Amino acid sequence: MKTKQPLVRRIIIAFTLMTLIVSGGFSLGIVGIVHFIEEHLVTQHMAEELDSILQKDLAQGLPPRLDAKTRLYASHIPGYEIPANFIGLEEGFVEIVDETGDYYLFILDTPQQRFILVQEQAEFEARENALFNVVFAGFILSGLVAWLLGWMMARTVIAPLARLAQQVRHRGQLHTLAPNLAPDYPDDEVGHVATAFDETLGQLRSSLERERFFTSDVSHELRTPLMIIASSAELLETAELNEREHRQLDRIKRASAEISELVETFLLLARANTKQNPLSGNATLEEVAHEQAKRWAPRFADQGLNFRLIVEEPNDMLFHGGFLSTVMSNLIRNALHYTAKGEIRLLLSANGFRVEDSGQGVPSAQQDDIFKPFVRGSEAQGEGLGLGLSLVKRICAHQGWEVRMYSLPTEGSCFEVTLS
Repeated sequence: MKTKQPLVRRIIIAFTLMTLIVSGGFSLGIVGIVHFIEEHLVTQHMAEELDSILQKDLAQGLPPRLDAKTRLYASHIPGYEIPANFIGLEEGFVEIVDETGDYYLFILDTPQQRFILVQEQAEFEARENALFNVVFAGFILSGLVAWLLGWMMARTVIAPLARLAQQVRHRGQLHTLAPNLAPDYPDDEVGHVATAFDETLGQLRSSLERERFFTSDVSHELRTPLMIIASSAELLETAELNEREHRQLDRIKRASAEISELVETFLLLARANTKQNPLSGNATLEEVAHEQAKRWAPRFADQGLNFRLIVEEPNDMLFHGGFLSTVMSNLIRNALHYTAKGEIRLLLSANGFRVEDSGQGVPSAQQDDIFKPFVRGSEAQGEGLGLGLSLVKRICAHQGWEVRMYSLPTEGSCFEVTLS
């Protein structure tokens, strides 16, 4: 996987690399031009000097007139024998650098013999090396200067973006009406980003407000008919009813209690801060579990399922009773919908609880999406809309709890909630 570099570092690297490529090209060009001019001028000079020696000195039987740094060698002239290290070289200009010294050689072949004019070039080589060192030092210095300028330029370019990111990071609550960011920036790319953020934040704030008001209004309006249903059920209990009518009345009371609980949960979530702000506790895990076991026992009996409440480890911490009851109730209802036979177990531990069933389980391909809204298993039963597990996920996220689902080794599924 590619490592993502910060934007400042990428600008510095790009600026430095561009400078090094340009300065490196110039440096190589200087070195190449120096070599070309050196070879061209020295070849021309030595060719003229050797021609002068052959025409004016050797042709008249005179010894060659040479300075202290120049020597002449010839293959058939006594006293001018060619040294062993110069034998076998090609005609023309040759530069030799070995342990004996630094030399320029100009070799001329005639039908009669070979002439080699040799010039010591140690002083010129030293100056050439000094020039190359200066070029190399300039290359390194240009890289360092490019890095410094790139850093300064990157900081200057990124400063508006960093300030915008800081303002966005400390924007805080979505429900508070904060001033727009765009007026603080010029009409450039950063200003366009700030404008886009203002527009998106406005749309998001409007959407959240609509959802919040909808949830609050609906939850508030449902309380009146629920109170009527509950009071009517209480009145019906005083009447003379047969066993079947009593069972139907119990179902009405359970459904009314569940809806009231959900309404209270929705109201709490709607009023809660967008940040994670767990509500204080007022009930223990065992109290909520026994209440849910009592509530769901008739439903399990009607469907012919065995239900067991198992306390593996004690847990004396206090949790928000409404939220914990909603989470546990939805997980039990989900197990009931997906279990045709066998049993459902509610297991309490020191860290939370688990709901295990003996149903057909959830395919591994659907396990990642099972907590998304409106997602139901392929073998779902009942009239659910696929919102129960989504609500469980929201409550757990709000309270700082963790919920996960996995398949059991034998058959069925397990939903585990870790309470913190």
